[in-house]
Amino acid sequence: MRRIALIVVASALAAVVITRAEAGPATELPAFPRAGLVSQDSPLRGSPRDSASLQAQMARGEALEIRGERGDHWQVWDYRRERGGWMRKGQVLLVPRGEGASAELLAQLRLSRQQFGTEGLGLGLAAAYVQTATPAEMAGTGGAEALDAMGTFAERIAERASQRDAKPTEGQLAAQMDVAARYALKFEQHEAEDGRVQVCYDGQAFRSLLVTAATPEQRVRAALALTRPDCVNPRATPREQEARDAWRQQVLAQVDAAALSPHWRNRLLMRRAAVAASLAFAQARRGTASEALPALNDFAAIAPAELTEDDQAAYNDAAMRVNAARWLGTSAAARDFGSLTLALQPGVDGERCVELREGGKLAARRCSFGQVALASASLNRDGRALALAVQPLDGWRELWVFQKGPGREGGWRVDVMPPAPAQPGLGVAEFAGWVPGGLQMLVAREFRAEGKYRRSFEVVTLASLATERQSPEPALLGAFQRWSDPAWRGASPIRR
Repeated sequence: MRRIALIVVASALAAVVITRAEAGPATELPAFPRAGLVSQDSPLRGSPRDSASLQAQMARGEALEIRGERGDHWQVWDYRRERGGWMRKGQVLLVPRGEGASAELLAQLRLSRQQFGTEGLGLGLAAAYVQTATPAEMAGTGGAEALDAMGTFAERIAERASQRDAKPTEGQLAAQMDVAARYALKFEQHEAEDGRVQVCYDGQAFRSLLVTAATPEQRVRAALALTRPDCVNPRATPREQEARDAWRQQVLAQVDAAALSPHWRNRLLMRRAAVAASLAFAQARRGTASEALPALNDFAAIAPAELTEDDQAAYNDAAMRVNAARWLGTSAAARDFGSLTLALQPGVDGERCVELREGGKLAARRCSFGQVALASASLNRDGRALALAVQPLDGWRELWVFQKGPGREGGWRVDVMPPAPAQPGLGVAEFAGWVPGGLQMLVAREFRAEGKYRRSFEVVTLASLATERQSPEPALLGAFQRWSDPAWRGASPIRR
């Protein structure tokens, strides 16, 4: 176990020299050399004077070897720069040693964890604990706490580097990322859909934590960090995405939801539901058996009353992923509406083509590489309009509307209603009911795309598919109260 943890801080151990000599009496001066950590950003001077030449600028959390002292200064050696110098004692934290050192390091680590901006120092303390602790301590609660703190510090640094105005090569952020790199923490980055650069910690400390005696809260925190949806590479191939989702599902399965407090259980269930929906879509796209039931069950188990304000965005995203996939696994290959029939036929290069026949003759045909859910098809009372759910992408479902032209001999056309007129992100456009008279339809939409989130319930004119009236809540529209489809009311996550 200790070997696993040591991998995380391999570079730290090359820089920090922690002696195994027994500590002397409390009044005895410390023997040299000793390990120290820079406790605040400060200069390394050529002599024990503030006016001495600047040797280097030291960042909080960097590891040093203390070789001597003079007055208020420590004489130190920086192995990374291969340079010695002097620093004020108030700017260097001595690493505890001897009996009780690991307990003291944990106490200092807890204090550092509560203060934002001290991530570099916290990483140094966590690395020192790994070096000082016994194998039994590393496999126990202390090791889990140190690894949890290390992963949390790395997540904070990555979050700060992912902000739109972040400058990872300048200032304090650059220093923190440099310190993290010295402790063998690795970061990945990719371009987010809103144009900024998303920086993500690779999660090695959290992986190590999952095989220690961690508490349920530590385990769920690690699992959620390892399965973040914004850290999935958007340029990955479908096969790579499916493998990643299968791994994410395995990680989340290692956490016992029953042992968690309500708000952590909600977070776990939201992530499980979202991952299960993505995996079901990947399997359906590959042509293997898939179903949305696991995702729907996890989403249904969420307790909305226990959601925190910070959880609302994740809750909405999980709802959209689950809703987009909820028709997966339905077995209908054809639908019969009397004189009208719907059937799926193979198209070119793996496409699926929907054929609408009227009186046995082909009336309309449209193809897609997405998942076409014939079980979702709904025909209006006049038999001149039909709605169908089609999922072309993970987390994005469109509404296809078949309409017959005016007159007895009018032909059929097919229109596509996307969740939003934007680059696909997360979203659903779904049929919610027919308005008597054959001129209107009820549509529910929800999307997060290009940095915007919106949910709306709309009364749509069939002839032009233009929105006549809309509301953020269905209860505010009389048409939804009177004419919404019972199956939609009972099954759609958009009505949460």
